[in-house]
Amino acid sequence: MAISLKKGGTFNLSKKEPGLEKIMIGLGWEVKPGNSVDLDASVFMLGSNGKLISEEYFVFYNNLKSPDGSLQHTGDNRSGKGDDDDEMILANMPLINADVTEILITVSIHEADARRHNFGLLDEAYIRIVDVSTQREILRYDLDAEFTNNTDVEFGKLHRASGEWSFIASGIGSNQGLQGYVDAYA
Repeated sequence: MAISLKKGGTFNLSKKEPGLEKIMIGLGWEVKPGNSVDLDASVFMLGSNGKLISEEYFVFYNNLKSPDGSLQHTGDNRSGKGDDDDEMILANMPLINADVTEILITVSIHEADARRHNFGLLDEAYIRIVDVSTQREILRYDLDAEFTNNTDVEFGKLHRASGEWSFIASGIGSNQGLQGYVDAYA
């Protein structure tokens, strides 16, 4: 049975899932009836200074794979239709560059200001981690907060300390857009 995290909750993957190597980070949401919203999942692979270790470690719809081969974005889902994960990130944990101490996962609405879209048009947003080898869901964080006035949300992050990886359920909304995240972490 998967662990259900609440906002701010932490799960030590290294201690509770020893031997875990390949994971799928699934992100999902439901668009409220009568609406159409294009969301983009992005990943920032950060060093100890809180910045990208290099520009190529920003993984998103225009850069689907990290240079170390550890992370792969499976592509942009422009409609959010369907019951499964809307966007997925595949991670091979042993291959992650040793300089990466944090992997930040965000979701932003494409052209939110121009289209006047926000997270209030969505229901049931979540992030989950699945063991690729067994297809077992390890943990899930259902974003229980309302982000009605936000155009983007930091869903969660993987944090490495003393050689151990933990997942932190962030759930932090903002209106900085994808460019705002790039400006903060580049």
